Amino acid sequence: MSTHTATANGLTFAYRLSEQEVHPFDVVTWEVRDAVIQDNQGNTVFSQKNIRAPQQWSQTATNIVASKYFHGSLGSENRESGVDVLIERVVTAIVVWGTSAGYFQRASDAEIYGRELTALLIGQYAAFNSPVWFNVGCDRLEPNSKAKSWHWEETSAEVVEDAAGYRKPQCSACFINSVEDSMESILTLAKTEGMLFKWGSGTGTNFSPIRGSMETLSGGGTASGPLSFMRGYDAFAGVIKSGGKTRRAAKMAILDVDHPDIEEFITCKSREEAKAKALVTAGYDGAGPDSEAYASVFYQNANNSVRVTDAFMQMVEEKKGESWPLVARSTGEAVKTVDPTALFRQIAEETWRCGDPGLQFDTTINSWHTCPESGRINASNPCSEYMFLDNSACNLASLNLVKFVRDGVFDTELFAHAVRVLIVAQDILVDHAGYPTEQIAIHSHDYRPLGLGYANLGAMLMGMGLPYDSDEGREMAAAVTALMGGAAYKASAEIAATMEPLAPADSTLGRGHGGTFPGYHRNRTAFLEVIAKHRAAAQALYDSGSRLPAELWRAALDVWEEADELGRVSGFRNAQVTVLAPTGTIGFMMDCDTTGIEPMLGVVVFKKMVGGGYLTLVNQAVGTALLRLGYTTEAVSAIEGHIQTHSTIEGTPALREEHLAIFDCAFRPAKGSRSIHWRGHVRMMAAVQPFLSGAISKTVNLPAEATVADIESAYLEAWRLGLKAVAIYRDGSKSSQPVSAKADSKQVVGKEPVADLSGAPRAVRHRLPEERMAVTHHFGIAGHEGYITVGLYPNGQPGEIFIRMAKEGSTIAGLMECFGAAVSVGLQHGVPIKVLCDKFSHTRFEPSGWTGNQNLGYAKSIMDYIFRWIDLRFLSGAQLPLFTAIESTVEHAGEVQTAGSNLVPPASGNSQVSAAMRSTYEMGDAPLCLTCGSLMVRNGSCYKCIECGGTSGCS
Repeated sequence: MSTHTATANGLTFAYRLSEQEVHPFDVVTWEVRDAVIQDNQGNTVFSQKNIRAPQQWSQTATNIVASKYFHGSLGSENRESGVDVLIERVVTAIVVWGTSAGYFQRASDAEIYGRELTALLIGQYAAFNSPVWFNVGCDRLEPNSKAKSWHWEETSAEVVEDAAGYRKPQCSACFINSVEDSMESILTLAKTEGMLFKWGSGTGTNFSPIRGSMETLSGGGTASGPLSFMRGYDAFAGVIKSGGKTRRAAKMAILDVDHPDIEEFITCKSREEAKAKALVTAGYDGAGPDSEAYASVFYQNANNSVRVTDAFMQMVEEKKGESWPLVARSTGEAVKTVDPTALFRQIAEETWRCGDPGLQFDTTINSWHTCPESGRINASNPCSEYMFLDNSACNLASLNLVKFVRDGVFDTELFAHAVRVLIVAQDILVDHAGYPTEQIAIHSHDYRPLGLGYANLGAMLMGMGLPYDSDEGREMAAAVTALMGGAAYKASAEIAATMEPLAPADSTLGRGHGGTFPGYHRNRTAFLEVIAKHRAAAQALYDSGSRLPAELWRAALDVWEEADELGRVSGFRNAQVTVLAPTGTIGFMMDCDTTGIEPMLGVVVFKKMVGGGYLTLVNQAVGTALLRLGYTTEAVSAIEGHIQTHSTIEGTPALREEHLAIFDCAFRPAKGSRSIHWRGHVRMMAAVQPFLSGAISKTVNLPAEATVADIESAYLEAWRLGLKAVAIYRDGSKSSQPVSAKADSKQVVGKEPVADLSGAPRAVRHRLPEERMAVTHHFGIAGHEGYITVGLYPNGQPGEIFIRMAKEGSTIAGLMECFGAAVSVGLQHGVPIKVLCDKFSHTRFEPSGWTGNQNLGYAKSIMDYIFRWIDLRFLSGAQLPLFTAIESTVEHAGEVQTAGSNLVPPASGNSQVSAAMRSTYEMGDAPLCLTCGSLMVRNGSCYKCIECGGTSGCS
């Protein structure tokens, strides 16, 4: 492919978000801020002063962009110091690369394109995945970098390996690597994974080619089996931090359901967790994945998934009791048969225990495969949204859906324009990026898979007055996803029509006509069949009589018809174009209220202040939705006031019953009973799946009381509805035993008898030793003083509570003494201290007032103070400020806040929004952030930190 500044062909662009006479930066109001992130002890873990940021960007977005993406050593002269500098670095590199490769018809088109891309990024309409922000354009800052990579070299038209440094930076977040049944391949994979983790990306592998532990070796003896090697990979992942940072490495381990070692694979995580639990009982630290207990056991650094076929699932569904063969990898013969129903039950039991394994539906995945002649799809990236050929990579980008809603109407033209701009940018990145192996570099050039997706779906639906778990909500999501997918493939076909032919890196593919990806012509028939399936799905939705505006459905159908028709003539530039990623860090960059396909976490949100501390506010989508539904401003104020007081919309007299479902969220409020049912999550995924090239990163959350049968039902429902993959997580599932929905107390699951749920639970009292350690705490609330004494078990956990009130009459003293005795009995009979804290924290009655305790601030009642102090002292280990109601306008940290806001003072310790969320929502048992120590929340199949933007693997 020749290099030039323009071609007779190339793409043309028009101004839409930007203007010819005004640079996008010049229409932004800028301000100078400091970015500071603290850990849970109040120690500063990141600080950079005088950062230039758009006024519309939140402090959280500023902190995360500065700490994650600014290039250069802190304090050095070449350290980036502004959001404008960061965006200019990335956009300039993409435009220069695109111009040299002939993407633009004229120089003016390149200039317009750069303006439009800049406007999308600075306006928070879209964002690239993290590696792009880490690395693209840094060759101007570090021209002498000698980092080696495999990459496409334009001048010689071949894949080469050399020290290209940032000239060929890593741009992809998602990788799929293969492994073969040889020691050389097994060890090579370890090296490849390590390098990917080092540069900030994640990887997935299907280990099924490795022969089972019951198979023989050619030289004699018995094979080790894939799980033995997984231990080694797991150990490497545990010590190599992603991107050289504190983020944990992201891994996916997959095994086919007919592998001889599938039963061991299914149970491997829970067995290791039992070991960790025993270590914790013996006194070792078990707080978090890097603690003494968990760091010493295996299989903790990967998401595990079982690959199941339709044949297997049909046998499970029909309960035929037929034997399912486990097939030797060396001979292809069955070495053992198992009951498929029992195996499926085992998968559900282990998911109930520890959240793994998930399921990937192999038949469905490969039925939507655009390139089957080049090989089947065997694996996925760590979050399960990218599924393609082995040894391939995908660069991601996501759109912020809320930005495309104008006065309650979705702007289809602007959205399609943004899709086109991003697809062009992502395709430019493919041949200007570096890759860890030769085969990945070859497949990237020859197939050019992209992963465009979106974030903020949940916020958009709520703001439009559509329940997430409703036909209307699913139709809206499907329409938007169809529009995105069709516009992306149309842009891909347009690029193919205007670009010069690409020389193939794989010589067996041959040079095709036009600018199609080199592997297209081998797969043309299958590719067009998949495009036809997408188009048929859009037609079916249009014909179904949707309750949404006709112009939205018409636009979604039209774009698929245009993509199909143009692609049949010109072919396509990219083998895949869309996925739904978890959008962890970049979701913060775009100030999204929700990430990926997820619903709203809760109706209360937390805003970080410039000078430190937080405001807890009613999510603005609530007011937007209420006004769209016809509520008066007085009614909206009343409803928001109720939410401020109770952190839930439930029980609001001003809200009509038929509108309550609109405000259902992923987390159950601490003082509420409603949340989105797991079927609502699965059905939303099913609604959008037919319009995606790849799959969806999402974990379906089930409540703690869910049964093994519920998990079986969720897996079957996901398969029946055509999902490609699903992960399920039951709250509180770590170190637990299954509970059956049946009342037969003699039934046994695993090694433990299940609980009899037909009557009261059987409790056993564990008294404290005669001599025990204790902690005594003095408190005062609005002039009323008291003492809390907590007696401790030998392991330091509370076992009894005495509450003594001073300067009070006998009635309240007696009540508090009896209450303490009741709590003590509960603790000694196994009631978790967290349950008590959740139950009594934030109860409101007199006496209430300021406490003088800077870590707790205002107490709504004596009970509120006692149990929030217990939570801080024995559970979170962090100092949690109270959200105190402010009844008048308050000036704080240079910002004026209106009445009704909840203010968190910037105490000398630390103000952790995620810890505050835990007391507001039933958030489950997420780990602590390795960067700042805050409690993380689930995000797709990984976790994200609301405090500092850290993630457990998702970009």
